Amino acid sequence: MRKLDRHVGWTVFVAILLVLAIIVGLDAIAAFIDEADDISKTYTFGQVGLYILLTLPGRLYEFIPFAALIGCMLGLGQLATSSELVVMRAAGVSTGRLVWVAMKPALLIAIMGFSLGEFVAPETEQMAETQRALAQNPGESFGGRYGIWNREGNTFLHFNAVEAGGVVHGITMLEFDEDLLMEYSLRARRASFEGGYWTMEDAVLTNFSSWQTTRETHKVMRWDTGITPELLTVMAVEPEYLPISDLYRFSRYLQSQGLDSDDYQLALWGKILQPAAIGALVLVAISFIFGPLREGTMGFRIFAGVIVGIVFRTSQDLLGPASLVFGFAPIYAALIPILLCGAAGMLLLLRAR
Repeated sequence: MRKLDRHVGWTVFVAILLVLAIIVGLDAIAAFIDEADDISKTYTFGQVGLYILLTLPGRLYEFIPFAALIGCMLGLGQLATSSELVVMRAAGVSTGRLVWVAMKPALLIAIMGFSLGEFVAPETEQMAETQRALAQNPGESFGGRYGIWNREGNTFLHFNAVEAGGVVHGITMLEFDEDLLMEYSLRARRASFEGGYWTMEDAVLTNFSSWQTTRETHKVMRWDTGITPELLTVMAVEPEYLPISDLYRFSRYLQSQGLDSDDYQLALWGKILQPAAIGALVLVAISFIFGPLREGTMGFRIFAGVIVGIVFRTSQDLLGPASLVFGFAPIYAALIPILLCGAAGMLLLLRAR
């Protein structure tokens, strides 16, 4: 019986990895073509390739649920086409046991994906965004496509690029009074964190508080603020690629600043519930193989898997903004598609028995 379990599990595991490699490869090629439009003297062909390479862990994490769905369909479908599933059931192997055997490799993939998204993707995504921002906008202006904005009270800040270790490039600071009139602006080429405060380099301060503007230049300038390198690192990466701890801390920070944190709340619950989402999608895949797609062709199974994956992802994408409009908690936006998918899989399995 153990040999049977290993055979089914290995078939499903290999199918999931194969589908994941194909999907991520196609997505990386499409991203490379898109980035190639921005190639310039500072953003070279090699830097584009490095950017795509650094974003691969994030792409792997993003497509694991989709790959688990289609890979499970293909792996079990191969066993069904060769009548191996029929022989197993005729030999007394229950449907429940086959479901659990097929579920185990998917759960292993889910654990691997969770570890990748929690410990690897945040680091590589930040490195990718930093090197691209520095290459495309090496100056001090904030007119480039990339960079991050932040607000601290009535002070609005823009950073061209954020490096790990407490170094930022291209800082622009705009300070307003209570009547929203600009008091001063500050630009600096670079700033580094010195343990409690920032040291700006090549700073230019323009003061608008009098009838005429005054301008000061500082080779080195101290900047005291509550903004930390950890906070800027979180801001430099898209919410879906951040670890759970950073998502929680940053959402609390945004709430304390009176800013909207729903995007980070959605990403937080999406990451926490991703293993459950993978389990629900795999359950649907298994129910299809034991039910309506038992005699289907491989092409039709791939088509069905793509449709189910698109519907699942679209429902998540629609419920996210809906939670902002209708005011329900972000956890429901992540949980409802999982519950519906799991319920549909269980219903199909019960009807197939």
